[in-house]
Amino acid sequence: MSNPKTMYYASVGPLLNMFDVDVDGAQLRERGAVTLPANIQYAWPHPSRRYLYVVSSDGGPGVPGAKHFANAFAIDPATGDLRAHGEPAALPSRPIHASLDRGGSYLLTAYNDPSRLTVHRIVSDGVIGEPVIQDPDLDTGIYAHQILATPSNRCVVLVTRGNNSTANKPEDPGAIKTFALDNGKLRNLASIAPGMGLGFGPRHLDFHPTKPWVFVSIERQNKLYVYELDEAAGLSREPIFIKETLSNPKTAASQGAGAIHVHANGKFVYLTNRTFPAREGGREASQGGEDNLAVYALDQNSGEPKPISTSTDAACSCALSASMRAGVFSLPQALCRCCAVTE
Repeated sequence: MSNPKTMYYASVGPLLNMFDVDVDGAQLRERGAVTLPANIQYAWPHPSRRYLYVVSSDGGPGVPGAKHFANAFAIDPATGDLRAHGEPAALPSRPIHASLDRGGSYLLTAYNDPSRLTVHRIVSDGVIGEPVIQDPDLDTGIYAHQILATPSNRCVVLVTRGNNSTANKPEDPGAIKTFALDNGKLRNLASIAPGMGLGFGPRHLDFHPTKPWVFVSIERQNKLYVYELDEAAGLSREPIFIKETLSNPKTAASQGAGAIHVHANGKFVYLTNRTFPAREGGREASQGGEDNLAVYALDQNSGEPKPISTSTDAACSCALSASMRAGVFSLPQALCRCCAVTE
């Protein structure tokens, strides 16, 4: 994430580390850290770049935990340093993703177990306010993984991944749930779920900066889906393009597509893949899996993504994800081999 000084914030457990960014030299210089009340799950900047919102939890995968918070920090515009801003807001369970609406008026938080969402008002001075009470019939799907407002700010999208089948349990269908947003209140719009959600496990999505295109990483099937924005339903009912994310789509290794980001210039899409389960010293890519960052060039007339590069340097994906989300992606080739295609 970034402010006018070009800062980078990275989390390790409950610590949020702060770095100065030397773009030309591809260097991060640590300058300090702040401690959250629990392990950091996600962070999101205010549109003004004056505040940073961080959600944390003592839970984790398969561990519900008992302490869950949302914290606001004021960002020093001269140094990028963070200062606690208001009291932490208690959350109902482990948050897995959080963002702000386009106007910076609401903190949107997604939870995976149970699958749900919350909306907190952001007070005029940036402090986290009270939650907005939602109707009990909101359709929040199974295993929510991301929540974002559309570019028009009239709609909120909740990406719900579902779950693969096991020996004792059938598959949980995935879906992209859309809601109308009105003064912090959400209303069901649509459930975008090709095949009734079976064989469809979306994880994250991102929007084109100027075109009505939505790019979705399909975690459980290792695909890239492209949708069109739709005023009535939020997204089109069916994808307009489906692309592979692996060089070997028939691999027997367990794979999962991860974070996805559209370049600020609208010409490229970046999508991460990883092999699992993890092992000490790295993931089991030697067993036929892929830990990669796939790069797609976008046809500016149709929105079709065309693969142009794959980096097997999995370490680059975190730096790229943070920089692209901040809208300041200008890292040189020295930091990541893929970056050369964007220059």
